[in-house]
Amino acid sequence: MTLLHSGLETSEPAHGRLKRSVSALGKPRRSTYVVLAIFVLGSLFPFYWSFLVASRDSGMLTERVPPFLPGGNFFANAARVFDSVPFWKALANSLLVSGTVTLTTVLFSSLAGFAFAKLRFRGRNGLFVFIVITLAVPTQLGIIPLFMAMSEFGWAGGLQSVIVPNLVTAFGVFWMRQYTLDAVPYELIEAARVDGCSMIRIFWNVCLPAVRPAAAILAMFTFMTSWNDFLWPLVVLDAGNPTVQLALEKLQSGYYVDYSLVLAGTTLATIPILIVFLLLGRQIVAGIMQGAVKG
Repeated sequence: MTLLHSGLETSEPAHGRLKRSVSALGKPRRSTYVVLAIFVLGSLFPFYWSFLVASRDSGMLTERVPPFLPGGNFFANAARVFDSVPFWKALANSLLVSGTVTLTTVLFSSLAGFAFAKLRFRGRNGLFVFIVITLAVPTQLGIIPLFMAMSEFGWAGGLQSVIVPNLVTAFGVFWMRQYTLDAVPYELIEAARVDGCSMIRIFWNVCLPAVRPAAAILAMFTFMTSWNDFLWPLVVLDAGNPTVQLALEKLQSGYYVDYSLVLAGTTLATIPILIVFLLLGRQIVAGIMQGAVKG
């Protein structure tokens, strides 16, 4: 009877264990919800203020009591953005760069993380330490030699000069290696080997589904970092081949800055990031809940 009872406990589903743990912590107080609501409103206010200014003209910024309701000029200001700079081309360039960098970073980081976490080869620890040390090197130190290399390859001015140097990141390798250590047991790998699976098939069918929450988080942060990158595209890209951030910089490069125009472009540039978060949010929440159940 004792063995049967213990067997039932171990086979209890994850959501049942999570429900018991939450019940043990007790019901959250009302003050907890108040604090969370304040943080949520504080986080959303900059986005709302950007949309508020973008839906009006710049004169609202000089008013003693600014309005707190959107106006009706957002679409007109958005049309002015597309007329002032090649915003469609900038959006397409940023989507191409950020999407390619995100896919390659997640794939290569997952492969490297799996190798460092579960495979044994000579120099594994030293190579991993070297990769981690590169995180301490400022990006600005590599701009001049990297620009010289892109010029030698004939890539300066093209999108490949922004994509190729960012195909994989040291942080991505570190992140996926740390998650793979606990998410993929050695027993699953040995069982797959007994069944005759190759190492690539083990990675694709065993490792990749297990590390999907971490890969989603890495994909979101990589997309955001690549989308918001300004310095390196400013150095290496031509003026007629901009990304979104360079297009937004052109909107405020004149003597007079029309903030309704600038913030209309900023609002448009924020939409793809919100879409990516909505697409990956389910996996991110699943990873957080999985960590809570394990804890």
